[in-house]
Amino acid sequence: MDTPLSPGAALAAMTDVVNGQCPTVDQSDRTVPINLRQSGPTPVQMLISTRVRKSPYWHLAHKAGCWRATVYNRMYHPRGYVRPEDGGAMVEYDALVNHVTMWNVAVERQIQVKGPDAEAFVNYVVTRDVTRIKPMAGKYVILCNEDGGILNDPVLLRIAEDEFWFSLSDSDLELWLRGVNLGLKMNVSIKEIDVAPVQIQGPKSQALMEDLVGPAIRDVPYYGLLAARVGGRDVIISQTGFSGEAGYEIYLRDATLYADDMWNAVLAAGKAHNLMVIAPAHHRRIAAGILSWGQDLDQETLPFQCNLGYQVPRKKTADYIGKARLEQVRAVMESGGEPYRMQLVGMALGGKPITDYAPDFWLISGEDAGDPIGYVTSPWYSPELGTNIAMGYVPYGMRHEGTRLAVWLPDAYAEHAGEPVNAQIVPMPFRSSANPSARELARSQGRDSAF
Repeated sequence: MDTPLSPGAALAAMTDVVNGQCPTVDQSDRTVPINLRQSGPTPVQMLISTRVRKSPYWHLAHKAGCWRATVYNRMYHPRGYVRPEDGGAMVEYDALVNHVTMWNVAVERQIQVKGPDAEAFVNYVVTRDVTRIKPMAGKYVILCNEDGGILNDPVLLRIAEDEFWFSLSDSDLELWLRGVNLGLKMNVSIKEIDVAPVQIQGPKSQALMEDLVGPAIRDVPYYGLLAARVGGRDVIISQTGFSGEAGYEIYLRDATLYADDMWNAVLAAGKAHNLMVIAPAHHRRIAAGILSWGQDLDQETLPFQCNLGYQVPRKKTADYIGKARLEQVRAVMESGGEPYRMQLVGMALGGKPITDYAPDFWLISGEDAGDPIGYVTSPWYSPELGTNIAMGYVPYGMRHEGTRLAVWLPDAYAEHAGEPVNAQIVPMPFRSSANPSARELARSQGRDSAF
């Protein structure tokens, strides 16, 4: 490393990394600190029991080669098909960016809100203006608590005038929605429904979907919906995804009954397009600047902190949960004050290629490699950019592009054991998306109020 270490800084930081909770990253603004205990890989065998749900596609994912999983929304979630000795996640990445892939994302539980007051209720629990979403269309939305913290960042599908589906990220939203309505007493029903999605992602996704449902797929806009049949079963198709590549999601109705029919129909049609079943592509979503709840944000994160300021509309007149707090924070930002402690940024960093999930929140120091002042949330290697990239949190005053940092990678990825690698804050997304997200479009138009 080019920058000399301050006396004892490397030893102190690495002691924290190896031996336990890091006491040097100020988290006084949080009630529950981010877990910075740097334990590294901890090989264990996952217990499969009845306490955690198996999705309707679980057996099909196992048949397709799934060899590891995590738990997401209290469901087992496939996170690897190609084994490390065969190239691992980067082989899956190649299939995604060059061909077409299918992902088992049934863990995106579907919470239905239906009834005469559905629009008014949903408009109160999300920050965006739901009245502008037409039937058979969707949007990426956030739901906040009264302190402005993000409880969930789902895709919201409007199936009909009086029916919405929340396609959840990794937090239990049904109980929150039911609790809110105990106070509101609006005329809606709120329940999880037997709908399970898969994602079809990659440059050949439209060609595959056309083989499955016909030319009508060409007319589905970004975040548009289409009712169709796949494998003879009823589905809703959205042009959405978690990759930054072109892609769709297939929401299968009565999924516990018909999972095999839909899945096998996709496999059969996919043969002509070099389809591969893979895990959700966190390596690609990081490059696209797409956030992962529980990793890059949680219920103690404000939208402005994680580049979701565009989700806090200035023109929505209707009240919503968290509105007063979010408007207060925005006023501090616009007055030139410091509205909160930590800001999510993008970084390009040195080191050996990071080609798998990080087991810890690796620590960030300033350029002088002194005591850690932040932490990495989502790192990976970008083949297109030829460097490691990452999202992470740094103090608000250090958020500006071009700021130089030092990142404490584990020895497996470090250039020199026991020393941090150089890093620099760079714009996000790290590379352009086939389907730019609303955040990406907002930033390109100068509307991302996080900066």
